Amino acid sequence: MKKYSIIIAILAIMTACGNNNDKAAAPAPAPATVGTDLSANPDYQKGLELIAKSDCLTCHKVNEKLIGPAYKDVAKKYEATDENIALLASKVIKGGSGVWSAVPMTPHATLSEADAKQMVKYVLLLRNK
Repeated sequence: MKKYSIIIAILAIMTACGNNNDKAAAPAPAPATVGTDLSANPDYQKGLELIAKSDCLTCHKVNEKLIGPAYKDVAKKYEATDENIALLASKVIKGGSGVWSAVPMTPHATLSEADAKQMVKYVLLLRNK
């Protein structure tokens, strides 16, 4: 009996909320904000894949500082220019310290420059996400 009462209540609410059969067009969904849906971006996909295979997530998170800065904080600090991508890729490969804290970033000497740049592009895409 309790099940029927719940079903009747749900149907009553659905009816009360409107069964408006007007043929007026529904408002179009708001366009996505620039940078919110990055899943189709090949730089995002490849960079995410490379980072997932690396040890980067040991020290970094997307939204929070861990040992190193959050990826979003890096993205806010650096514009996605060719010069910044090259600079940050070099830091990923060679390591470094002093920009975010005294804690040094471990060098990733076996990482290719192309892969490091791809990872940096991913991070910098998080600026508007």
